[in-house]
Amino acid sequence: MSRPTDSDRQAGSGKRQAEKDGRMSGAFVADELVIASRAFRSRLMLGTGKYRDFGVMRDAIEASGTEIVTVAIRRVELGLPGHAGVLEAIDRDRIQLLPNTAGCKTVEEALRVARLARAMSGTDWLKLEVIPDAKYLLPDPVETFKAAEILCGEGFVVLPYMPADPVLARRLIEVGCATVMPLGSPIGSGRGILTEASIRVIIEEATVPVVVDAGIGVPSEAAACLEMGAHAVLVNTAIAEAESPVQMAGAFRKAVEAGREAWLAGRMPVRTAGASASSPTSGVVTSAVRRSDGQTVRRSDGQTVRRSDGQTVRRSDGQTVRRSGRSDGLTIRPPDHPTA
Repeated sequence: MSRPTDSDRQAGSGKRQAEKDGRMSGAFVADELVIASRAFRSRLMLGTGKYRDFGVMRDAIEASGTEIVTVAIRRVELGLPGHAGVLEAIDRDRIQLLPNTAGCKTVEEALRVARLARAMSGTDWLKLEVIPDAKYLLPDPVETFKAAEILCGEGFVVLPYMPADPVLARRLIEVGCATVMPLGSPIGSGRGILTEASIRVIIEEATVPVVVDAGIGVPSEAAACLEMGAHAVLVNTAIAEAESPVQMAGAFRKAVEAGREAWLAGRMPVRTAGASASSPTSGVVTSAVRRSDGQTVRRSDGQTVRRSDGQTVRRSDGQTVRRSGRSDGLTIRPPDHPTA
């Protein structure tokens, strides 16, 4: 992740204070993620693909603490391996189901699957994906916008997966999307956040939650997203393909919580020149000082300091160090000394 600029810090400070003011005024309890007037304690959303079985998936969902889980309705409809029965495996009393339109390449396909999802699941919530690119799985910005406009008009709570484009984010918010979900890097790549500069602009300007989706490979990358002001992240492959998905889900939970806390706390200024000592500069020892136990500490000018037990410590200039306490009276010299 790149170093935040002064303008990043100023923008973050304003949004941070606004959120704190909202909590203090009773707009919502504690530090909750609010989407379409519904409050969530967790800021980690999970996908349901690629798990080796439903048991591991359920345990990972539990370990993550997530309250929003997305499911590919088109694949469920077709009964594809790993998807048949997934709706029944999710605790709908605790989890907000987020059907998605994965596999759709056009507006028409996305609209059909969205309406099917509402009929099958009974929820208006929808993660909109329109992806004609089979190689890199990049979302189509034009088709995504067209579909979002229609679906928002039909009363869907639309969470659109989108390129990290601040202009597109503004347009999607204008037509009524409940969040924007810019990609960090290609889906399932684990390459981390390659679009940070654009995501920072989206966060600065957005009036709805920003959820970073796709490309996150390790918990530290999720934490970094929250640290720069993103409201949540969505993770699937990084957990499902981990050696221990359940343990990794727990790690992501902690990382997201830590990242959010760090953002609320407000990071220190970045100093581009010089340094700032963490220890006080006053009261520094400038000459040998005898300790109460009889020892003598090194002088700040680097001179030899004799200990009360008869030993002599090495000078900082690398000169000969004599141990007066040796019975043979020999002198210990540095390896590179001319007489060594």
